[in-house]
Order: sequence, then structure tokens, then C-alpha cells
Amino acid sequence: MNSSLGRSLKAGLLVPGLLTAGQTAGEAQDRVLPAIVLPAPQTDGGAPLMQALRRRHSTREFAHKPLQPQQLSNMLWAAFGINRPDTGGRTAPSAHNAQEISIYVVLPGASYRYDPAANKLVPVHTGDLRALTGTQPFPGEAPLNLVYVADLDKLGRDTDENRRFYAIADAGHISENVYLFCASEGLAVVVRGSIDRPALATALGLGPSQRVMLAQSVGYPK
Repeated sequence: MNSSLGRSLKAGLLVPGLLTAGQTAGEAQDRVLPAIVLPAPQTDGGAPLMQALRRRHSTREFAHKPLQPQQLSNMLWAAFGINRPDTGGRTAPSAHNAQEISIYVVLPGASYRYDPAANKLVPVHTGDLRALTGTQPFPGEAPLNLVYVADLDKLGRDTDENRRFYAIADAGHISENVYLFCASEGLAVVVRGSIDRPALATALGLGPSQRVMLAQSVGYPK
């Protein structure tokens, strides 16, 4: 494991408060926070599918212990990584193969967007946005929150109602992959829809066609 990556992850992925006066998170991301290349995902092993299904459940209490870099890489690949490199196919389906969902990784020190092709975390915000990922107290205490963001423009010229329907269904597929990974790894997890979406979208620097669909808290059981 890259030693600097390990230190960054254990510290919550870098230090908050690095934006200068007048900068937005989006303007500052390339100049302030470096992208973090994750370890190659381990795509074999794990619990048998039927055992993972039997263990799958929601948990709303988390230990104050960060995930290891390898666990994070494996989980993001399981969620919506590339499992067919020749075609760019993913581990979860998407309507019309639009692949409109991006996964944002919200940690204590910073927030990142998962880039599955490069297997890296692209910085989007410094500081702790965990509390913004939910309206209940526990997301602000969970060591990791995943936010599923849809770019509705990628779904073409369908009706707004249909595009939103496709996007929430696709986010649901991804969240279930995370549930099964966590069941296999003995991690605590819960998916959530109660979010202050405008506030979180602003903090993450989302564009006009992007919408927050769901969030999911992950960590070790308390």
C-alpha cells in the first residue's frame, strides 16, 4: 500500500480549511487537493452470494474507525466499478447504459468523486461535509458517507419524470451492491434518502444537470 495514501486515509483524507478567500470548492480542487490513486481492487474472494444476502441489514451506529484503503477501493469497485474493461461495463446496470451516476466519497477531512476508469479519488471539497449528507445525527459521525449523484443530461431527451425514475433506480442498484459488499466484509451500512439536497449540492459544487439521489453511510459496527 502507498504509505502516503494510508496516512491520508487514516487522517480523514487531508486537512480541512485549505481554500483561500474567495475560492469555491470547484475552483480550488485541482490546485489545493491532489487526486488520490487507490490500490487496485481485489475482485476475487469474499463471502458466497447467498451468505451475503442472509447477512444483509441496515445499521445506524458506527465505530470511529476509518476504512482501510484496500477496503475503500474494493467497495467502490463493487458499487459501480468497471468489470468489463473492453467495453467499460460496470458492476451495476444503468438505464440505456447511460452510466449517469457518480459516487462522491465524503470523509472527515475532505470530499472526493470516484473516478472508476483511473481508480482514483478526485477532490471536490475540503472540510467535513458528513453532516450535510443526511438529516439525522449519525451521518455526521459515520467515518464514510457515499453520495450518489445523477447527471440527468446523460439520460438524453426523455421526460424529466422518466429521467428521475431511471436515476433513482440506478442509484438503488449501486447501493445494494454496497450492502452486499458490506455484508461480506462485516461492515455496518445504511442507505438514506432524507438529505438537504440543495445544501449538499452547493457544497459539492454540482452542476445544473446534476441531482443528489441517495446517500449511504459505511463503517465498522459500533
